[in-house]
Amino acid sequence: MLDLGFVRSNLELVEAKLRARGADPVALLGDFRALDQSRREAITTSERLKARRNELSQQVGALKKAGQDATAVMDETRALKEQLDELDKAAAAFDEQMRLALSSIPNLTRDEVPTGLSEADNKAVKTWGEIRSFDFEPKPHWEIGEALGILDQERAAKLSGARFAVYMGAGARLERALISFMLDLHTSKHGYTEVLPPFMVNSKSLFGTGQLPKFAEDLFRCSDADAEAVARGEFKDNDHWLIPTAEVPVTNLYRDEILDEARLPISLTAYTPCFRAEAGAAGKDTRGIIRQHQFQKVELVKFVRPEESDAQHELLTRHAEEILEALDLPYRRMLLCTGDTGFSSAKTFDLEVWLPGQKLYREISSCSNFDAFQARRANIRYRPGGAKAKPEFVHTLNGSGLAVGRTWLAILENYQQADGTVLIPKALQPYMGGADRITKEL
Repeated sequence: MLDLGFVRSNLELVEAKLRARGADPVALLGDFRALDQSRREAITTSERLKARRNELSQQVGALKKAGQDATAVMDETRALKEQLDELDKAAAAFDEQMRLALSSIPNLTRDEVPTGLSEADNKAVKTWGEIRSFDFEPKPHWEIGEALGILDQERAAKLSGARFAVYMGAGARLERALISFMLDLHTSKHGYTEVLPPFMVNSKSLFGTGQLPKFAEDLFRCSDADAEAVARGEFKDNDHWLIPTAEVPVTNLYRDEILDEARLPISLTAYTPCFRAEAGAAGKDTRGIIRQHQFQKVELVKFVRPEESDAQHELLTRHAEEILEALDLPYRRMLLCTGDTGFSSAKTFDLEVWLPGQKLYREISSCSNFDAFQARRANIRYRPGGAKAKPEFVHTLNGSGLAVGRTWLAILENYQQADGTVLIPKALQPYMGGADRITKEL
């Protein structure tokens, strides 16, 4: 969320940044200046009338003490009370409109983010690894997985419907191996603290990281969660939604807290399943496991001082890249354009892995710097310069380190052999009981 004072003082900049995202400032903000002016006038008038009411109350006391008639003054006091009640209602209504307007504004993208409306306008800033050549036509992962008996989407559909998968045998073990490998690398080499959070969160948590209220349709809500209340801006702490990413529970660990500056930067990593309704993805990626309702992910989250957030963003992105490099998977780093940058992000790098069976790059990680946007929504602060200093908002960062299912399928496509088997990357062999190859399940 953006600061009200900043929006008020920089409205033209905010509107320009919204247009750069492809958004309509009027649709999001309405007549912001008029709303803000009406709200401030209601508050100013209320304060003036309260001061007058206090004066009259003193006059009533003085008149009664002197034995004089205070009826006229008391009548004016009652009339003022009625006016104040109406003003308070109006001010509350303006406050609610202002809060909803502010909560609907996406973060402002950094100036270095390229202007554009879609992924076609993203900028490649780095390419790593050698794209493998095959002496046969490489297959997509769904054909490889089905032929080896390690991926079963038909039975998954019987269990749960479309966009689910069952991993069998070495396929299940490969998924588990990837999770353990990623967590081990991030904790032992990069110094992240591992977290195992709940897989359900309340509305306040989803508001804090920016999924609510805008993206409610993309989430799975439990029966105790009220989507209509969310649309009204009512964020509860006793309802439940399935998490779309570990970013939500891990970032909200410190909601409404003031962190000790000496602890910063705080670096956390978490494995969780992720649940997404994919409401806007009808007809997209229906083959294979690119886009699932449930998938596994290892997440990286950082809480940092504002002056360190750029360097920490680069560091976090490098930590995600090191997973791909350790697995010898070719990838590229993309700087997302304004129109493709997520709602809460100020700047995002996407890591895209090469998939020879599909002959394209696909996103495997998004590494974002949110500046103070999430921290302001979740009220996460620290005291720069000591215990008596005024609290300021931290900057939050996160990124996938990595999306496990997409890493799984990237291994199948990049390490496939002419005989239908799949070689296991050397870094994963200790996690696979020393096996160096996946063969057909009997």
